[in-house]
Amino acid sequence: MRAGTSMGGARPKATVEDADALWLAKFPHRDDKWNNTRVEHAMLLLARKCGLSCVDSRMTTVGEKDVLLVKRFDRHKIDAGYLRSRMVSALTLLNADDGPDTRQKWSYLLLADELRRTASGTQAKELPELFRRMCFNSLVSNTDDHPRNHAVVAKDQAWSLSPAYDLTPNPMIAVERRDLAMTVGAFGRYANRANLLSQSGRFLLSLQEAASIVDGMTEIVSDSWHATCRQAGVSERDCELIRSAFVYEGFAYDLGNPDIHTVDAEELPSARRR
Repeated sequence: MRAGTSMGGARPKATVEDADALWLAKFPHRDDKWNNTRVEHAMLLLARKCGLSCVDSRMTTVGEKDVLLVKRFDRHKIDAGYLRSRMVSALTLLNADDGPDTRQKWSYLLLADELRRTASGTQAKELPELFRRMCFNSLVSNTDDHPRNHAVVAKDQAWSLSPAYDLTPNPMIAVERRDLAMTVGAFGRYANRANLLSQSGRFLLSLQEAASIVDGMTEIVSDSWHATCRQAGVSERDCELIRSAFVYEGFAYDLGNPDIHTVDAEELPSARRR
């Protein structure tokens, strides 16, 4: 297939029409270490099991290669064609960019504050949903959760959090600490249970409610990630390659009292095992 108009991002993709809808077709890359298209599809299935609102997706085959189709949530079919919904990335909401000068604005906490403003009528739904996504990204080591991979969308007048998309596990050697792309809580970007709970109030959740969400999702991911991957057609070889991404050891480390103020990464205390 010849190169067409770029959709942006690091991976090859294109917009296609199928079954009276527009889909983002995501193709394999020659440097892939595993079948990324099937693994991403599996993560969307797993996220739904965890209660997240996700984009619709399905697998197809083009030129004997697996292709992931992700339904575009910012386009809606009408008789005359397609209507385009308004959409704003979290990068814009946070008044940030990709450069190092504004990386301190890459924060789930600040994004939660912005959702209070933009989704004022539905914040009781949107903020806990954002918390769940932050938790899911921590549990599957999705370290590509930068602000371009979050957005708000408005089909009519009301703004709401877009369905979750671009959920990809990143198996890593580190077992004590893994950082997300955005600040999680009082211990910075640390993908850790205590850190997730440390600022639960910013997401309109009590500590008990947040703990119930985290522990429930931890059980689901631990118990079903492998079966979900196999259901999505991920090979046993690829499952072994990504196994270390799920519920890594440092996620459960006890960081002490989570009820503290945000600190810089350089000031973080060393982790202690629970």
